[in-house]
Amino acid sequence: MPLRLIFMGTPDFAVPTLRELHAQGHEIAAVYTRAAKPAGRGMKLQITPVEKAARELGLPVLTPSTLRTPEAEAEFRAHNADAAVVVAYGMILPANILNAVPRGCFNLHASLLPRWRGAAPIQRAIMTGDAESGVMVMKMDVGLDTGDVAMTDRLQITDAMTAQDLHDALAPRGAGLMAQAMVALEQGSLNLKPQGEEGVTYAAKIGKAEAKIDWARPAHDVLRHIHGLSPFPGAWFEVAIDGAPVRIKVLRCELVKGSGAPGALLDDRLTIACGEGAIRLLDVQRAGKQPMRALDFLRGTPLIPPLSVM
Repeated sequence: MPLRLIFMGTPDFAVPTLRELHAQGHEIAAVYTRAAKPAGRGMKLQITPVEKAARELGLPVLTPSTLRTPEAEAEFRAHNADAAVVVAYGMILPANILNAVPRGCFNLHASLLPRWRGAAPIQRAIMTGDAESGVMVMKMDVGLDTGDVAMTDRLQITDAMTAQDLHDALAPRGAGLMAQAMVALEQGSLNLKPQGEEGVTYAAKIGKAEAKIDWARPAHDVLRHIHGLSPFPGAWFEVAIDGAPVRIKVLRCELVKGSGAPGALLDDRLTIACGEGAIRLLDVQRAGKQPMRALDFLRGTPLIPPLSVM
C-alpha cells in the first residue's frame, strides 16, 4: 500500500520530488515549508516554490517558525504519517521530530556523501573541480548529513556545467531516486549502509567575499569558480568604463588558448588572461541589467586591449 508521508522542502530543487511522490500515489498528509518572505522591488510576500506546488496539488501546507516546541512535535505526530521526506527544507530537524514517525525521516541530498555535507553541495562540487556529483537518499539522524545511505545516483560534472545546470540535472534524478526508495521502504526492502569515514568534506554557505574573480589563478580554476557561482550569487570582476568602475558578473565561460598578465583583455571577444591560460566570457550581466550573451554586451560596451579587468 502507498505510504502516508510528511513532505518537508522549500526551493525549486524540492518540487520534482513532491510532485513525483504525489504522482506515485503516496498520501501526502502535510507539506512543511518555510514561511513566505518579502521579495522583489515591491517587497511583496513570496511563497516558496514548494508551497506553490503543494497548493496546486491541493495539499495542506504548514510554515512553522520552529520545530523545537512541544506544540510543534504534537502537531507533527498528529499527522499519523509513516515517514517524512526532506528535500532542502532549510531547518534542522531535532531528535524528537526525527523519532516522531515510525519508519523515519529520509533526506534527499545533492552530493556523494560523505563528500559535501552541508548547505551548498552543488556549488562546492563545481568550484572545487570535482569530476562527479550525484544525489543520495539518506535516513536522517541528529548529525549534519551523517545518516545511513539507502540509494545513490551519480552524474558526471563537465567543465561546461554551471551550478544551475547541475541543479537542474540532479533535481529530477533525485525525485526518481526518492520515489524508488519509498517503494522499497513500503515493501520492507530498503537497505541502509553507513557512510564511509574517509573523504568527509563540508559545503559551507557561499560567502559574498568569495564571489570576486581572482585572475591570478589557473584558467581551469577560474572557470570552475565562475560556473560554481552561476547564476547566484554570480562571480564578478570590475572594469573601468568612462572612467568609473563597473561590476560585471560572469555567468558562463570557456577555456581558450592565450596568455598574458592576469586580468589582461587579450582580444575584442572578451578573452581574459589568467595565471595560467585564459578564458573567454560567454554570458555576462552588468550591474542593474539583465543577463546577456557576451557578444551582445560588447555591442553596447566595446572593450578592447590593452584594457585590464580588476
